[in-house]
Amino acid sequence: MRRQILALALVAGIAAGPQVMAQDGEVGELVVTAQMRDEYDPRATPAIVLKRRADNLITEISVVCDTRDPAQRRAELRTTLRNLIRAAEKDPAIELGLGEEVVGRFDETMIDTIIGPFPKPDTEAARLIVKTRIQPGDTLDGATGRIKAFAKATPKAGRTEILLTEDWNLTLIRPDQYRGQIIDLVAKDSLQTAGAFGPGYGVQVEGLNLPVSWYQSGPLELSLFIPYKMSVRRGE
Repeated sequence: MRRQILALALVAGIAAGPQVMAQDGEVGELVVTAQMRDEYDPRATPAIVLKRRADNLITEISVVCDTRDPAQRRAELRTTLRNLIRAAEKDPAIELGLGEEVVGRFDETMIDTIIGPFPKPDTEAARLIVKTRIQPGDTLDGATGRIKAFAKATPKAGRTEILLTEDWNLTLIRPDQYRGQIIDLVAKDSLQTAGAFGPGYGVQVEGLNLPVSWYQSGPLELSLFIPYKMSVRRGE
């Protein structure tokens, strides 16, 4: 009876999985701090989580130019942005992107769309995302150092500057691909919990149809979970 109750609850959650996966799959790479549940809340977060490293560390940079002549200013901004693109193409650890909640790729066709006013006379700027893939042995200092070195080494045209915000965020690519691993952990814990109460006890698991959520649990680490609820009951 114990296994039967658990099995029925898990099947209900898995049946809704493909629809949620399709939604998450469309947006691709999500910024952790853009999610509603990006911090640990013991009242809303279950004990069973899947710990894994984030996919990328990102920060926003501004390419700023205060050359007096507008045409020359724009030309210098375009040149520096092209230099960033060329440098990123040669560096396998660096990518450029755009977006606040969902990070999309940035390329040369978008240069003019991101150049705009800057809160200073005769100055314009372009803002974009720089990201670096988090490696197994990375530290926060090591990952941030790659981005800082990249920005410093990129050639700047005329009076352009490349300014980092120093606001570092993590990203997660296709979070729902981890749904099966999380459900496996929930199933194992649920069976152990029911077994602790003795023969004849089972569990009811609800909420496994909900999307995968997460919070940052370390400098480069995320804890992924499904906000399920579990209750122990005696079988009939």
